[in-house]
This record gives sequence, C-alpha cells and structure tokens, in this order.
Amino acid sequence: QVQLEESGGGLVQAGDSLSLSCTASVHTFSDYVMGWFRQAPGKEREFVAAISARGNTISYGDFVKGRFTISKDSARSTVWLQMNSLAPEDTAVYYCNAAPSSTTMSTTQYWGQGTRVTVSS
Repeated sequence: QVQLEESGGGLVQAGDSLSLSCTASVHTFSDYVMGWFRQAPGKEREFVAAISARGNTISYGDFVKGRFTISKDSARSTVWLQMNSLAPEDTAVYYCNAAPSSTTMSTTQYWGQGTRVTVSS
C-alpha cells in the first residue's frame, strides 16, 4: 500500500514559477518510478514528467519545452516538480504518480489527490 500527498499548488501570474512536492508513505521508495500528470477541465490526462527508480532516467512531456524539472530525495520519500515560465495553458490539477519499477513486483499504480495550479494572464 502506497499513499501520496501533493502540495504546492496555487494561483500565479503568467511567467511566474511554482514548485510542487509529493511525499510518499512507503518504506521502499527506491522501488518506484515517480511521475507527474495533469488534467485540465474538458481535457484528457496528460503526462508531465517522470524519474526512474534509480534516478538515472528522466522523461518530460512534449509541451514542457525545458521549462520544468523533476527531482527526488529517496531519504525523504519526496519528489518535486519545479515549474518555470508558467502560462495560462498550464492551468490544471496536477497529480503525483508512483509505479513499480518492475512488473514482477506489482502492476498497481498509485495516485495522489491532486493539487490545483491556476495561471492567470
């Protein structure tokens, strides 16, 4: 069982920066791929970023274009998403995700409750 808690969302202006955090209630944090997804009203859920269990591989969604950075601290069981140069189209609920690093361990993925990011013009 894994529980995820996001924080850091809020209302900002276009061009501002925001940092999101996600803390996992799990004893084996290093066994999971950690990631971020987002969903805007009326749109499909969209991949934002992910970092591998070993931390050696990082992926970003096509829309990121160098603006976002994902990082983690296994000792604190925490993953962050640093977002810069925010635009109104980034407005969405952002969700933390944890997936087993191996399907042998489990196929279950875990999701946080989400944190809302609103970017005004």
